[in-house]
Amino acid sequence: MDSCKTQLYKCEPKNTQEYFSRFRIPSGCAIFGIMDEAGTAFSGSSVIDGISLMRERSNGLGGGFAAYGIYPQYEDDWAFHILYDDKEAKSQAEDELGKSFKVLFSEEIPTRKVIGVEDPPILYRYFLKSASSLPSRKDNVNGADGEARSRPREEDYIVDFVMRVNRGITGAYIISSGKNMGIFKGVGYPEDIGNFFRLEQYRGHLWTSHGRFPTNSVGWWGGAHPFGLLDWSVVHNGEISSYGTNKRFVSGFGYECTLSTDTEVITYLFDLIARKQKVDLELIHMILAAPLWDEIERMPEDIKQAARALRILYGSALLNGPFSIIVGSNEFMYALNDRIKLRPMTAARKDDRLYVASEEAPLRLVCPSPDYVWRPGGGEPVIGRIKRAGKKEGHKAGAAVKQQDKGK
Repeated sequence: MDSCKTQLYKCEPKNTQEYFSRFRIPSGCAIFGIMDEAGTAFSGSSVIDGISLMRERSNGLGGGFAAYGIYPQYEDDWAFHILYDDKEAKSQAEDELGKSFKVLFSEEIPTRKVIGVEDPPILYRYFLKSASSLPSRKDNVNGADGEARSRPREEDYIVDFVMRVNRGITGAYIISSGKNMGIFKGVGYPEDIGNFFRLEQYRGHLWTSHGRFPTNSVGWWGGAHPFGLLDWSVVHNGEISSYGTNKRFVSGFGYECTLSTDTEVITYLFDLIARKQKVDLELIHMILAAPLWDEIERMPEDIKQAARALRILYGSALLNGPFSIIVGSNEFMYALNDRIKLRPMTAARKDDRLYVASEEAPLRLVCPSPDYVWRPGGGEPVIGRIKRAGKKEGHKAGAAVKQQDKGK
């Protein structure tokens, strides 16, 4: 008898969604984030140390990190991290990249052999400029008469490209598509994934991390956290029971969930609500973790009217179920619990540093003497922002991105 029939699992590629879909084990996850609000870069070692202390919250089926400020040589260019199941998927995706962008530099993402990280997919990164002239978020898109044009913005162009590749090219997954940031994730315990990607060699001003214990979604390389789109990244502990409703809501605005996990839809909700619809960051918790109707009725009249309007307009964006999330971007870190706090989350501050984690112990490991520690209430956001503009110190290029002339 064919050995592949008697040892079915051993003969199949172990980096595919189909393989890992067999393993679904209910439990919790770990989240951890650090931001320096002064924009000072620091090594990935501390975030690896912090997330590793919560190892029992993971089961080895997913770990990952998002890092901001790590590519100063290409800070104004798009940085794509892409996972490929095979060379055919890589060839197809690179054909699409060549048609849509000017590729400034590309390389295999540097890794090292680590016990506990097996059968990785092909891991590549690309530094890109849009091939066509498109307005960025900094540009005023107005016609000669002063009226707004319907011309697509550069960010929307990137979103459309990511959706098209993730949907249309089998075995190609764009997991990171922002500027001066990158997502590094895979199947393994988070500390092993951090060592696999050599993250101690990078320096950034904001780091988030995740240790995964899959519940209702599959454990595979593309399904590990963080999830990213443009500069957004999301790590999540919990289960979104409203996933179907949320997925239908974002699909009406062109977002397609293709990576088999509820966390993906949170990323798209942030892009839609904060970037496209420009809802103030201070109000987003009133949408994602909206207060109960009886609580709204007891609010002061001016606040009550705003809360009612948001609840009605964004009813399908409400995240039901237990969750705690950390959202990263180049300018801020945002953390939020579900409205009745069914998942743990602790925060701390020390000087310019903001820390958020599932537990207090990892915070005190990397910051032994915080100025203060608190446990945010249900639906209470924790927000850290960059305090001043300016160039941020990145990791040494030799550790990951080779020194190349950007025009070559």
